[in-house]
Order: sequence, then structure tokens, then C-alpha cells
Amino acid sequence: MKQTNDFFKQVLDSLYDGVYFADLDRRITYWNKGAERLSGYTGADVIGSRCRDNILCHVDGTGRSLCEHDCPIAHTLVDGIHREAEVYLHHKRGHRVPVQVRVSPIRNGGGEIVGAVEAFSDNSARIADIQRIEELQQMVFLDPLTGIANRRYIELNLQSRFDEMFRYGWSFGVMLLDLDHFKTVNDRYGHDMGDDLLRMVARTLQHAARSYDLVGRWGGEEFIAIIANVSLEKLAHTAERFRRLVEESSLAAGDAVARVTISVGATIATSEDSVGSLIKRTDELMYRSKGAGRNCVTCA
Repeated sequence: MKQTNDFFKQVLDSLYDGVYFADLDRRITYWNKGAERLSGYTGADVIGSRCRDNILCHVDGTGRSLCEHDCPIAHTLVDGIHREAEVYLHHKRGHRVPVQVRVSPIRNGGGEIVGAVEAFSDNSARIADIQRIEELQQMVFLDPLTGIANRRYIELNLQSRFDEMFRYGWSFGVMLLDLDHFKTVNDRYGHDMGDDLLRMVARTLQHAARSYDLVGRWGGEEFIAIIANVSLEKLAHTAERFRRLVEESSLAAGDAVARVTISVGATIATSEDSVGSLIKRTDELMYRSKGAGRNCVTCA
């Protein structure tokens, strides 16, 4: 029997994953070498202690303590259900380690639950991969200066809106908003202030839009807003509100105050449109606003 136990111990100690057993009182009865490697705690540190004593201080992604409120082992000891979770354990050196935990019940010959086994593996690479993917998505779809949607994402969103319109009959409108006399602004205040003003306009438009609308930077000093489920009258009203909010925004520039205005062209997409024709019509309407003296809206 001892030889069998020693064999299984050697097998468990050869695993890279951490493995430990807990009895019905959540007292740790076994701790393998993988658990030592991942947590920094030796068997002597933890065997005989209870996991509910918060030795490893498991927390979820929000920092909420699981040992005190939602321990997977505690639940499995009660209902016998296998569980998985992504948690952060407390390393002996003080830092947090992301781990994937898998909990299973231990039963005796009569089928009664007498304990639980938890296996946990280092989740650092997966977390890093997710973060990198999010960073790459931001690099691909966000404008680096303003932090809002870039031209590529706008084009994808426009195509999605067309698909919805053809499939469900959902209307949408598009605005092209161009800063007035932006070269003069750059010449007067400098390019750094020009960049700050672009960011200011981006934030103003983004905060003014509804959560299901999209505001993005088309390029240079041009922005686009895609407004869902809207009539021409409502689109014109929204465009005028955007124009006024930008006009009333400002930044301190030394002893002066820097302001910008926008000229807006707005239109409703039709079943005859493509992304190209819709943008072309919106652009023509925006230039009619420029010709009308700037800082105004043309909606048709």
C-alpha cells in the first residue's frame, strides 16, 4: 500500500500543475511539488491548514475574496459538482498569480464525499495573450491621436449598418463633421494645441452621441458620426446639437482661449446607396455648409 501511495505521489509531483487535497473541513492534506512551484508555499507551509484560513487568498478578477465568499472547493464539498474558475492566488513572495483552477469531489467506496481535489495551472500566458489581443485590436480599430474609432472601423461599421438595413429595415444616418479653418488654428496656436483641439472635439462628439451610435475620426480634421434608427428630422436636430456643443467647447491657450467650429453634412442612407456613394453625398453636403459660411449644418 505504501509503495502504491509513493508511486502516485511521484506521479503527482511530476506534474507542472499544482494539486492539493482538502478534507470536509477544507483542511489541506496533500500539496504537490507543482503547487509549491506555482505558489512559493511548501507542503510544510500549508499541510494541516485550512484553505478557508485564506492562506492563498484566492480572489477573482475584481479583487473579491473567494475564500470567504465563493470558494469553489466549499461548493463542491456540498454538491459534488465539478467546477472551473479563473482566479488569482497570493504567492508567498506577495504578488498575485493568475491561475486556472479545476475542482473535483473525492468520494469513498460508498459514494460519499469525503474531500475535494483542486488542480491549478499558471494562467499568466493566457492573460498576457488576451491583453495583447486587446492592444492589437485597439491599434487596428482606434485612432491613435483621439482614441475613438478610426477610418477602418468606421468602414466596417457602415457595412454592418447596411446589412442591418437590408435585412431588418433599420434606417441610419451619417454625418461628416469637418473643423473650420483648422490650418489657421494650427498656424496660430501650434500643432500641439491643434492636436489637443482634435481630442477635445472627439470627446465632445463621443459624449454627445448615444451609446449605440458611433463617432470616429475619418482623417485629418474630419469626423464621422453614424446615427442608428433615425429620421431625417431627428438627424438634423442631432447634427445641430453636435455643432453647438463643439462651438461652446474651448481650451486655454496661454492668455487666450482656443475654439473651433465645425461644418456638418448629414444624410439618411437609402437602399440605393453603397458605402462609397453615402460618404460622397455626405461630403458634398458638408461642403455646402462650408460654402454657406461654415459653422452650420446641411441635411438632406
